[in-house]
Amino acid sequence: MTFYENVFIARQDISGAQVEALADTFAQLIADHGGEVKKREYWGLRNLTYRIRKNRKGHYVLFNLDAPPKAIAELERTMGINEDVIRFLTVRVEALEEGPSAMMQRERGREERSRRGVGERERERLPEPREPATEEAAPQSEAVEA
Repeated sequence: MTFYENVFIARQDISGAQVEALADTFAQLIADHGGEVKKREYWGLRNLTYRIRKNRKGHYVLFNLDAPPKAIAELERTMGINEDVIRFLTVRVEALEEGPSAMMQRERGREERSRRGVGERERERLPEPREPATEEAAPQSEAVEA
């Protein structure tokens, strides 16, 4: 069979549970046509670069598929009809990626950085704490008589 990656964007108005139900529907459609969903990732509600059908955000979902071309054609037809799907893209690939996608790795990296707080490199860039100025170091201004 042939390998494909499919990403679709669902409307911002629907809940996460509805997005999962929509993804389940598409996965079942692929299975009914002799294909298999190898990996499914929910990337979350993300900002769109520009408005699409009055939506500023969208729920992103990735599928890695091992399916015949007829199953992909039916999937794209169904996504085009569904009013909850605002955009989709299917790309044929030579091999499917193992492990998390680049988007999920990026999110994990952000989470780890936020948990660590200020790291060693950031500490090196911070200015050294200064000691409070003493009275002897501060020059006293004298009144000038004219």
